Amino acid sequence: MSSRFKNLRSRYFLLPLGALLVLSISWSMSLSNPILAVLGLLLVATVFTAVHHAEVVALKVGEPFGSLILALSVTVIEVGMIVVLILESPKANQNLARDTVFAAVMITTNGIVGIALLIKALRQRVAIFNAMGVGGALAALAALSTLSLILPSVTTSSPGPTFTNLQLTFAALISLVLYLTFVAVQTVRHRDYFLPPPREDDTIPLEEHVDPPTKTQALQSLSGLLISLVAVVGLAKVTSPLIQGFVDDLGLPQMMVAISIAIVVLLPESISAIKAARYGRTQTSLNLAYGSALASIGLTIPAIAVISILFSYEVNLGLNAAEIVLLALTFFVSTLTVVSGRASLLQSVIHLSIFGSFIMFAATP
Repeated sequence: MSSRFKNLRSRYFLLPLGALLVLSISWSMSLSNPILAVLGLLLVATVFTAVHHAEVVALKVGEPFGSLILALSVTVIEVGMIVVLILESPKANQNLARDTVFAAVMITTNGIVGIALLIKALRQRVAIFNAMGVGGALAALAALSTLSLILPSVTTSSPGPTFTNLQLTFAALISLVLYLTFVAVQTVRHRDYFLPPPREDDTIPLEEHVDPPTKTQALQSLSGLLISLVAVVGLAKVTSPLIQGFVDDLGLPQMMVAISIAIVVLLPESISAIKAARYGRTQTSLNLAYGSALASIGLTIPAIAVISILFSYEVNLGLNAAEIVLLALTFFVSTLTVVSGRASLLQSVIHLSIFGSFIMFAATP
């Protein structure tokens, strides 16, 4: 059963244009905290608008390309915000890229996955998904996380949790190769692995859906998406003193800045994944979660490597011992969750417990 697509209102185009106008006015001004708070709300609204436009384009191209476009859009926002903050204050943000990527991985693999499985399990007792696709995504994510976030903590060629330029270049290339290979597998070679599995009687469940947008609507949304991305990255630079000041005033660890960035960036996609779970599309929820985590590492690490090498900026990539334990636990539990292609209420609660532990120990290390 389908209905006509009509969710492309004028405000989705006026908001990013307005955000660009506000950005051009406030770019070099010294602003008070109340004004920065208003700009922060505008930033969040523009992020939602960007993801809405990405969803329109995604609806036009279909699954699994749709999840890929959403993941890439979110990652462009994340990388842009990190790069802007790093270039503005290199010494104060040496850990920002690492912390943001780690936060994104924990939010997606435990927060989004846990909530999606919980909703599905409460509604239909068991969440069913394609283990071949989700398992492959998880394996790629585990490899990327280990090579990019754990190895720097144990290598000895450079002091601290860092890579040498040669090691960083290698890690960036491996990250890019692994991510592009995953994209090729997801969209071309084994596209069927990332589609919902058939029922036990080999029939595909019918879902209520809207007809895809027209080509003109998709192109309009693509333009709106590009404008929104520019506005988001610019507003991130303008409002960054507000987040930093809030963390400093409360005496919170610097990790909370990275978590704030990751939450803002991933919030719209989290809502998309939760909506998909409500409508019974567990596969789409997991595609969004693991795809976002993979794009976060696979694109952020190369971008940071380029900045580090070109501007002689030292970047700390290695996690500390507590974070490595949480990451290892996440991948161990995730493997047990996805291997059977079925998950129950228990698995969802386990993932959410790990996510809660991550937030707890990030705030009180």
